Amino acid sequence: MDFGKAFTFAFEDPDWLKKVFINALIGLIPLVGQIYVMGWGLEVARRVATGSTELLPEVDFGAYLGQGLKAIVVSLVWTAPIWLVSIVFALIAALTSNADPDVAEAVAMIGGICVGLVGLVFGIALGIMLPAALTRAAVFGSIKDGLAFGAVWRLVAAAPGAYLLVLVGNFVAGLAASIVGGIACGIGVFFTMTLYQAVMGHFYGQAYVTASAKA
Repeated sequence: MDFGKAFTFAFEDPDWLKKVFINALIGLIPLVGQIYVMGWGLEVARRVATGSTELLPEVDFGAYLGQGLKAIVVSLVWTAPIWLVSIVFALIAALTSNADPDVAEAVAMIGGICVGLVGLVFGIALGIMLPAALTRAAVFGSIKDGLAFGAVWRLVAAAPGAYLLVLVGNFVAGLAASIVGGIACGIGVFFTMTLYQAVMGHFYGQAYVTASAKA
């Protein structure tokens, strides 16, 4: 994988400023805009994964909104264990709320620790597995392919180093987008977060190509 390429490829497109700016404006639409930009970023992943020569997409509202909605569904299913554990411990806490204060406090403390540990461990695993799942959904165009747990596992197992680099890239790109976007009283965040989606799309696509060659 070419770590630096994910951060520079967009600027190689002569129309990169127009493309990013227009898509960032769409991203200003409450909720719908963020889903659209997610789908737009996953289009970058699809193009990298399939060897397209033009990597930075133009505007295609319907297609990328649909792609983003599929990604939301895939993400919700993959993150289900985290919120299921949270719900279970919330129910236990509610049932013990009228018990002895010491018991209720102990249950709340143990529940908080367990939820935190599950969230930490599963969060790291999710940061590695979810990019592969979302890329499969984008490449094949269906939610079902993003939820093909065996196929996703085989991708990650074939190139764990590549998906660890995606995790590192996510941290670096997110940090950079937050810092740079904070300039001008935070207005630039919408622009930099759109670029962030493109960067992550490139990382996803690269990891998919690397893993597919080895799987």
